[in-house]
Amino acid sequence: MTSANGNSNSPKTADVVILGAGVMGASIAFHLARRKAGKIVVIEKDHVGRGASGRSSALIRMHYSFPPEVQLALISLQMFQNWREVVGQPGDFHKTGFVRIVHPHETGRLKRNVEMQRLFGARVELVERAQLHELEPDWKVDEVELAAYEPDSGYGDGAAVAGDFLGAARDLGVHYLSRTQATGFMVEAGRVRGVMTDHGTLTAPVVISATGPWTRPLFAAAGYELPIECEFHQVAILRNAGGTRGGGCACIDSVSATYFRSDAHDKFLVGDFYGKRPVDPDDFPQRASDESLEEIIERACRRIPKLAGAEVMRGVTGVYDMTPDSRPLLGEIPGIAGLYVCAGFSGMGFKISPAIGLVMSELVVDGRGKTVDIQAFRPDRFSQGQPIQAEYEYIDD
Repeated sequence: MTSANGNSNSPKTADVVILGAGVMGASIAFHLARRKAGKIVVIEKDHVGRGASGRSSALIRMHYSFPPEVQLALISLQMFQNWREVVGQPGDFHKTGFVRIVHPHETGRLKRNVEMQRLFGARVELVERAQLHELEPDWKVDEVELAAYEPDSGYGDGAAVAGDFLGAARDLGVHYLSRTQATGFMVEAGRVRGVMTDHGTLTAPVVISATGPWTRPLFAAAGYELPIECEFHQVAILRNAGGTRGGGCACIDSVSATYFRSDAHDKFLVGDFYGKRPVDPDDFPQRASDESLEEIIERACRRIPKLAGAEVMRGVTGVYDMTPDSRPLLGEIPGIAGLYVCAGFSGMGFKISPAIGLVMSELVVDGRGKTVDIQAFRPDRFSQGQPIQAEYEYIDD
């Protein structure tokens, strides 16, 4: 097996093989290396952070309706806030604050979720219309009775996080093979034995697949169907209109079905709640359509009217790996010992990726997620008729 940098002495055996060098695979590699989990090899079909991670809108927020997700988000926020101490790099976390706006009839659920989040230690408060207007005077909030506000949240950079995690993992001895395509798993007698690639085979008793939208066909070839569908999404990057304030809060807004955040102090990012299925992750539009961007911006203008005068700089396209309950698949594959999946994040992976690496490393080394119980995310929950449903879930969760 030869890596892209021309190293013909690439490893043929490992204790752990990780497929994918996005934020998930790189985070898992880093945390396993910190646990001294043996010889770890990361395989990436392209280059670090070049897949979904590099196209992520990269919001960082604590607002979830399912308690384990809140726990994962809180642990991740602590890592983002202390990035230099954790991975040895300055990091790219922008603290802007975050606002969650729900449909008016879901205000009761908002209150219950904020109460739950505070019990876990999240810094979040309920703000009324007047407070929200004071916080964000450019927003039109006439119909908002109550919103959730997180002063410590913001956004980051998916490609940078993947690169930082992988760099730190390599400093701890992890091997990295770029431009190496995994083509299948080697399975024998109910146990994984390694992976096949376009550069040969790599044997290992533990294989962790963190391949996002490319996950389903890999597992199908091994005889295990994962309920992951690929969904196409588009994002608009705007230049701030004259008279608008830069660097404001990030927001997820159910009323307009958009999310948005600042991008530095002179740009603005707007994304859509809903995408189009099915889509081929290897063959999707690399350019956002003008019509789609106009429609997304038009909806966002209902919340921020001044966006109507903003210049559209460019569009970004990407693919989400969606599950039926819009929550990830984390765990060992039933009937194939040593084979783990970490995928299906349904567009929310970046913000919890630091903690996902931690709990996946615990699952491999200790047999379970110790910092956060991730049993509910097990990959066979759908075949067992146990999809995740939070107690106070929103209609668009």
